[in-house]
Amino acid sequence: MRRPRPVTAVLAAVLASLLAAVLPPGPAAAGDGPPLPARMARTGGGTQLITAEAPGARSTTGTVSWWDRRGGRWVRVGSTAARFGANGLVEGGRRRQGTSTTPTGLYRLPYAFGIDAAPPGTDVRYRRVTRDSWWCQDNRSRAYNRWVEGLPRDCRASEAEHLVTYGRRYAHALVIGFNYARPVRGRGAGIFLHVAGRGPTAGCVAVPARAMRRILAWADPARRPHIAIGTVSGPTALTRY
Repeated sequence: MRRPRPVTAVLAAVLASLLAAVLPPGPAAAGDGPPLPARMARTGGGTQLITAEAPGARSTTGTVSWWDRRGGRWVRVGSTAARFGANGLVEGGRRRQGTSTTPTGLYRLPYAFGIDAAPPGTDVRYRRVTRDSWWCQDNRSRAYNRWVEGLPRDCRASEAEHLVTYGRRYAHALVIGFNYARPVRGRGAGIFLHVAGRGPTAGCVAVPARAMRRILAWADPARRPHIAIGTVSGPTALTRY
């Protein structure tokens, strides 16, 4: 014959079952499931990847992480807080110039640049900003979405960035290959991964200065690094790219 359970034990069991029915399950342990790059549709074909992820399309903050593919697996090397456009993020193919939105998608990283010298260990091609360095954003110019030394006659200064005037924000930067290979006029120009200022960006992705230096020292052009920009879920989710 079974002995009756103590009253305290019975009450504890009832309380536990009630709590389980009312409270949501706890968060999954960190590291559960495949890493983010392994869940993406494409990563660019290389063995290095930067992901820039925002909680939603209207977010102006999020996370930048950089990854190595080692032994067939993606391993996160570093992670940092990030800032996005003042008006959030939008699908790269639908972006319009002057909207202060960050374009989502998967992009190459053509080269790096900066007002300061390249950080030690930098292997990516690096251009040093001079007093004559501009980024042309004039839709009527033949130099649209290109670095120019000396402003061309067909590129208005009001439609260009005089790079040296951006101070610490352009101390170090990577060009994001959005609308770069075959520029579409009106889609946008001058999208970079650069050092963060005090607030959101005009469409770039920005990270703290120390993280920017680490990324430049980490990036290896022989491993074909790309950057993927997107949201946690929805039509602009990183896993779509």
